[in-house]
Amino acid sequence: MGNNITLKKHQNLLTHLGNNLVSFKSSWLIVILMTTLFIQCKKDDFKGGTTGVCPIVVSTDPANGATNVATSKKITATFNEAMNPSTINATTFILSQGANQIPGVVTYADKTATFTPSNPLDANTVYTATITNGVKDPSNNAMIANFVWSFNTGAIPIVVSTDPANGAINVPLGKIITATFSTNMDPATITASSFILKQGTTVIPGTISYAGMVATFSPTAPLNPNTVYTGTITKDAKDVSGNAIAANYVWSFVTGIAPTVVSTDPANGETNVVLNKAISATFSTTMDPTTINSTTFLLKQGATSIPGVVTYSGSTAVFTPSANLLPGTVYTATITTGAKNTLGDALASNYVWTFTTGVPLANTPPTVISTDPISAATGVALNKKIAATFSKAMNPLTINNTTFLLNQGANPVLGTVSYSGTTALFSPAVNLLPNTVYTATITTGAKDATGNALANNYVWSFTTGAALDLVPPVVIATDPVNGANGVVIDKKLSATFSKLMNPTTINNTTFLLQQGINPILGTVSYSGMTAVFSPTTNLTPNTTYTATITTGAQDQAGNALASNYVWTFTTAGPIIVGPNLGSIALFGAFGGNAGITNQGLNTMINNGSIGTTAASTLITGFHDATTGDVYTETPLNVGRVAGRIYTAPPAPGTATSFAIATKALLDATNAYNSISPASKPGGIDPGAGELGGLTLAPGVYKSASGTFKITNGDLTLDAKGDPNAVWIFQSPTSLTVGVAGPSGARNVILINGASAKNVYWWVGSAATINGAGGGIMVGTIITSAGLTFSTAGNAVQTVLNGRAISLNASVTMVNTTINVP
Repeated sequence: MGNNITLKKHQNLLTHLGNNLVSFKSSWLIVILMTTLFIQCKKDDFKGGTTGVCPIVVSTDPANGATNVATSKKITATFNEAMNPSTINATTFILSQGANQIPGVVTYADKTATFTPSNPLDANTVYTATITNGVKDPSNNAMIANFVWSFNTGAIPIVVSTDPANGAINVPLGKIITATFSTNMDPATITASSFILKQGTTVIPGTISYAGMVATFSPTAPLNPNTVYTGTITKDAKDVSGNAIAANYVWSFVTGIAPTVVSTDPANGETNVVLNKAISATFSTTMDPTTINSTTFLLKQGATSIPGVVTYSGSTAVFTPSANLLPGTVYTATITTGAKNTLGDALASNYVWTFTTGVPLANTPPTVISTDPISAATGVALNKKIAATFSKAMNPLTINNTTFLLNQGANPVLGTVSYSGTTALFSPAVNLLPNTVYTATITTGAKDATGNALANNYVWSFTTGAALDLVPPVVIATDPVNGANGVVIDKKLSATFSKLMNPTTINNTTFLLQQGINPILGTVSYSGMTAVFSPTTNLTPNTTYTATITTGAQDQAGNALASNYVWTFTTAGPIIVGPNLGSIALFGAFGGNAGITNQGLNTMINNGSIGTTAASTLITGFHDATTGDVYTETPLNVGRVAGRIYTAPPAPGTATSFAIATKALLDATNAYNSISPASKPGGIDPGAGELGGLTLAPGVYKSASGTFKITNGDLTLDAKGDPNAVWIFQSPTSLTVGVAGPSGARNVILINGASAKNVYWWVGSAATINGAGGGIMVGTIITSAGLTFSTAGNAVQTVLNGRAISLNASVTMVNTTINVP
């Protein structure tokens, strides 16, 4: 009875308000008033009295649709008014994963209900929370209907790589250890308790830092040689969402062996060492030539340093004193710890040895022990300098044009005489005559340092060769050729001459390599008619180098190049490796947790599947050509999927297909992270964000402005004959292909072996592909927030040779063909 009276009052009031509001033509206000009057909460005991205000859920944490939720998350729901705490319990606040209810504890305080799971949530999993209409306020008013929302937990972080790698050997003793994660970590959790290095059971002290997605362990002291070390990332390491790694990550490596000096010449303690001795030390391994020099190879007599020249070849360093050593004297040689092997490992300590020089017999006359050319030599070069080497150090004042003579018959040959070490040199003023016999003489006027003269004149003769070759050599070929591009970074350079060269003139002073004004270190060798320059280290990618053969290079007749021969080349870009797509490789389109929509009659997914972690109802306009299952197709929206369609329930979605979709989303996220600027830094922007009209070699490209466009023309990708060439495009905000209008479609064109399977697009938000319809797009596109092909009403077919993957939003297609590579 009371309810009928109240209803009648409401009807009279509405009639009165309606008559007075006609003049304002505000019928919408009447609707609002009717809603306000009729939609109220009745007390559930039906005992009469006034109606109350509906309790409702005004906010939740996590919010509906939230992603990357921490596995340790407590779930909360906040109401618009105070609630009856006795109605907030495990029967009215429920958390489920699929059909499985999650155990937990429910509490209530200050309008907020909290569900605390008994165990951490599973990673990368969709959960559904429900507040049932069994919850009531203190006036016993219940919610009108159940309140339901869902969210997705984040992926558990993993260690994707370490340096050194697991099982690595010959690791440098000064190595800094790093571990790279799959996602951004909480720096506060990367500490000495989560990043540990041990040798056996002994913890190695060091400092720990974190930047990007990389944790770094810097040992306080160099590692021990030939020792096994074990690195561990513990479960204390957590990502920024609070997710810990699933289990301790453990790897090991073995350090290299520190270099040692295995022999010396003279040996330690040796006596009667000759005065013109070159001192040598042989190492246990190949050394870094740049560390073998006059600061690391020392010779002293007492406290006095002996000047000399240090060279290195093979595994042997040689110290050649600038002058003969003193007789009867003790010398000390030292190889310091500045000497390092090619891994950067130094000697454990200075290597020191001593030797004593001999005492020459004061009354022993010197002798000539060798000549160049030798006696009776034939075919001697016409520009030959004549040399004689003595058995002992000579008095330089006695080595001159009166004691070193050259004659052609009875005719003296003019020239200059010099002396160094134990060798005298006669340099003719002009070239010798061809096919002529010459006689050289060292007279008894030549004396040693103590005044002893040769016992007799030393005489020998030789015959010159044919007429002098006056034709200068030329460089007839180089490898790489002048202007070459894409040269491998471990390239050895070669230059081929037109004739045989004098090998002594082919060296680091005549065969040069530079990058700009910076010289490149390397070794030079010569064989046949070809000189080879072998850089000490690999060249830098994407860099132009200049090689030079100078006029110091001479043929065997002494003819030099007429001018320096110079050529340039450019190295190839760095080797780019595409991501591991995992199970997402099977999909032509994936709509994250939001679904996929087709709005055309002729959409086709060839050679692939589609999927979403959302319910099957969020796939619209498609049918599964394998099973025949239909996903909300209409006469105007027909899409054929050659593979399968994977979703969450309800049917045709199943728990099995949901698990496959969940794994695919995880793999897509990992692939997305692996081609991000954080994982693949150094991308360039050759067109200031505009890719249309460009022809691009393989490499990493990043938009400086955040947006890539293909609007000024087609984009061409040139593999330069490499079928494994990879392109990665990073667009931190959006990607737009095509412009408005009937001829606005743009294409990506592949040439010279380029393959669609090796093209990847990383998009920070959303991508729009040929909104006017048409065009051919290429590559695997992975976006964070949505992907759209064409627009509704366009009949012309839009083609993607690749994959359309969105992690957190939907994919929309209109008359689109996707060919999965």
